[in-house]
Amino acid sequence: MLEGTFEDGYMIAITALLPLTACLLVFQVNPYQALIVRGILGAIAALVYALFGAADVALTEALVGTMLSITLYAIAVRSSMSMRLGLVLPKTEQLTPDQPKDLEPEHPAPQLISDLSSALSRHHMRLEQVVYPTPATLQAALVTNDIHAAYGLDNHSSPSIHTRLRQLYDILQAELPPTTNLIYFDSYNQLDKGTFKATQTKTDFVSDHITEQQP
Repeated sequence: MLEGTFEDGYMIAITALLPLTACLLVFQVNPYQALIVRGILGAIAALVYALFGAADVALTEALVGTMLSITLYAIAVRSSMSMRLGLVLPKTEQLTPDQPKDLEPEHPAPQLISDLSSALSRHHMRLEQVVYPTPATLQAALVTNDIHAAYGLDNHSSPSIHTRLRQLYDILQAELPPTTNLIYFDSYNQLDKGTFKATQTKTDFVSDHITEQQP
């Protein structure tokens, strides 16, 4: 009698971990920690299946439901939780291929890169720098959605950061210092107009949209 009660007790305790772990997974903000919680949830589910005598279902859950899904999720998180920042190659270096080269260049504004990395890390993102040989190729990469943002498209003494993603613009505008020159670049509207406003400021962007909305 006591043995049966003990077995029922630990089975109920293990089964109760399923909804608890599921709640932790749902309310997890950090995507990398969510992957760990998802693995724990899969392990508990496989254990529950095995306790109830469904060994084949437990094996399927462990191999497909947990291992495969976590692998796919990790690849998706790795590729999506990064910001690709395009840079113009310094004149002291040369890039022979036409394609950009992924490297960590000696950046003319290291403080800006540090601020960007800190701002993105607070949203569990990482900064990836992609170097282009000329401003023209950098602009083309921004228009064709090869990169998320570009630095150094204009020739001002304080170059700007152009981004084509409105959500990324809002995040950086709230996180970066006020002195940072941040510009939202709407590639579709710019292509329709046939121009690229490399010197467009935040005020110009707002006034342009207000003008377009007026009859």
